[in-house]
Amino acid sequence: MDAVEIAQNVMGSPWLYLAIYVFVAIDGFFPTIPGETLVVTSGVFAASGQPELPLVVLVAAAGGLTGDHVSYGIGRLAGSRLLERMRPGARKRKPFDWAARTLRQRGGSVLIICRFVPGCRTAATLTTGSVRFPLPSFAGFSSIGGLCWASYFTMVGYLGGITFRQHPLLGVVLGIALAVLVAGAVEGIRNVRQRRAETGEDFPAEETAGQTSSIPTREGTGTYQ
Repeated sequence: MDAVEIAQNVMGSPWLYLAIYVFVAIDGFFPTIPGETLVVTSGVFAASGQPELPLVVLVAAAGGLTGDHVSYGIGRLAGSRLLERMRPGARKRKPFDWAARTLRQRGGSVLIICRFVPGCRTAATLTTGSVRFPLPSFAGFSSIGGLCWASYFTMVGYLGGITFRQHPLLGVVLGIALAVLVAGAVEGIRNVRQRRAETGEDFPAEETAGQTSSIPTREGTGTYQ
């Protein structure tokens, strides 16, 4: 059963809000769960009055905050060991390297940026945990990112629901298409910046001199205490 079927089966029921919370929370540390799809779908049906649009946003934001904290905790407990298993330069390792570099340069704002890119989102939260980024600061940036993310995806679905009020499934298709378009644009920008970073174009000389692809560890110079 996919996210659209779940939303249709529990639409108008309080169980929908629980489903949104659980799906989005799990999506924060296990990104194969279609959290965005369920939020967009709920936004589409909110155009007809059920569910309540503000509640969808708040519940989705709460789920995102919960999932981010679980991922942060995993990173704090076992992040360094998980990263050591990834070969430097491997495709799976690159989002973590990018998150570590960006975290050193821009601090917690990376959590807001990566909130809109599923794979990068988990990499950023795991990385902030592994480098012992201060929990209060993490919670603040995660809350801002989660609320922006929930508002955007809910409103994208709501726009699709208004456009295709008589055909909500078409609204779901439109909403998901817009969500994928934005996520793809953010990911494209991130890839461009990553390529520039690897060639030394996007970071200061001291950052690119032999350590741009390293992940800080508890003992490393980039670790937060």
